[in-house]
Order: sequence, then structure tokens, then C-alpha cells
Amino acid sequence: MSRMETSTLTKERIITYLEKSKRFDSRGLDEYRDVKISFDVSKNAEGAASVKIGKTHVMVGVKMDVGEPYRDSEDKGVLITSAEILGMAGKEYEPGPPKFAAIELARIIDRGIRESGMIDFKKLCIKEGEKVWIVFLDIYVLNDDGNLMDAAALGAVAAILKAKMPEYNEKMEWVEFGKFTDKGLPLTKDIPITFTAYKINNSIILDPCKIEEETSDGRVSIAISIANNKEPKINACQKGEEGDFSEEELEKIIDMVIKKSKTFYPELMKKIQEGK
Repeated sequence: MSRMETSTLTKERIITYLEKSKRFDSRGLDEYRDVKISFDVSKNAEGAASVKIGKTHVMVGVKMDVGEPYRDSEDKGVLITSAEILGMAGKEYEPGPPKFAAIELARIIDRGIRESGMIDFKKLCIKEGEKVWIVFLDIYVLNDDGNLMDAAALGAVAAILKAKMPEYNEKMEWVEFGKFTDKGLPLTKDIPITFTAYKINNSIILDPCKIEEETSDGRVSIAISIANNKEPKINACQKGEEGDFSEEELEKIIDMVIKKSKTFYPELMKKIQEGK
């Protein structure tokens, strides 16, 4: 039996299961695998987090430096997000410069954080037009067993929340790397958690394992924040892959994600607070 035939048969089985609201691992359509968050992963980064969703494993680090602001925002700090999917993360990945999957991953995570207003960039300005704090957000994918978007986004948020500002020598105008203050990044209460919905035939699911993800027709990533126990707020929305979505399907996805966020968002925030 060829690989293509195996793939076709697998997709047919997945579709048949989903039509009955079932999945191979017995989860519900909107149910996530076990989520684990830990922080004892780097002594050198200003903030770092390890996130596992099922067997998917991502590490995210925050490093900070001082540099010039962008010319169109001279009174604001800078966020630079990058992602690297290591060769050992999956059989389809190869060592070398970041390819489309890694670039797309970084852009979606960056957008969710930026559009939520999670970081108060104005408070990262040292001297307008000359010096601001630059926040480097580095994402490393160690194992891809599906749903990298949500794992990386959660890791990014966790690392930012736990980050401590490094010492800055104003007289010498340099950062004392390795020396940390007790001051965190200037944050708001709009903390974004990303939920990515995948379309497989006529079904919509959350948190696919790799085999489900490989048979999906498209995905939509939605960054949601819930401040002060208010209603969920959509901060960013990004479509991925080639498949199309009807207006009805998009409405179904938004309803599913908002409903899921009302219970799962508090659980994830609690995991971040309790992470070690």
C-alpha cells in the first residue's frame, strides 16, 4: 500500500469518526490534550518557558537589549519575534535557515501579542527617538505532534509574564546581562491566549494531533483575552493553509473558540501562575 493510499484511508477514517463527533484518542471536538507549563529552562534569559500540549513541545525565551526605536514609533519599545523549528521536531523539517512554517509561526504569535496590547511599549522608552528597550522573543520547536500555533503562543505569553528586566547602567549606557531586577515587563491585563481551529471536511476541531492536522483542509488562529472577568475579546485572527471557509464556518469557529475560552482560558492562566 502506497503512502498516498494510506493517507487517503486515514483521512476517510478521521472524517467518519468526526461525523459522529468522535476522535481517535476519544477527546471531544473542542477538547485539548494535557497541557504542561514549566519555567526552569534557562538561567540566562530574562524569561523562558517550556510548553507541552500532548507530545508537542515548544520552548520560548525572552531576551532584552537597548537600541534605537523604529522611526514611525520613536516613543515605543520594540518587539522582535523569531521561530526555529528544529530538525528533530519532525520528519518534514530540515536544519538550516527558517522556512515558511517557522516564519508564519513567528508572525502569528507576534501579531497576537502586539494586537492585544499585552505589553505597554511606551513604558519601554528610555529616551524618545534615541533609546528604547527591545524585546526579543525566540521560539524553538522541539517536537511537533500537532497544534504548534497554540503551544508557541502559550509559551510566548508565559515567558513574557515571567520575564524580569535586566540591569541597565545609565551612566555607561549598556545592559548588565545576567543581572536581573525584580521588575517585570510593563504589562496590561489583556493577556492573549491563542486558539486554533482546524477544518476537516465538514467538521471543526481544536488541538489536533499530527495525523489530524495533516488531513485538515485549513485552520484559523484566534488570539483571545479576558480582562477582569469580562467577556472574551478577539485581538487577532489569522487564516492558514489553502482551504477556504464559508461565512457560516467562520461563525461556527468564532462561537466554538469563544465558548471554549470561557472555561479553558482561566485554566491556562492558572497553569502559568502555578508553573515551576
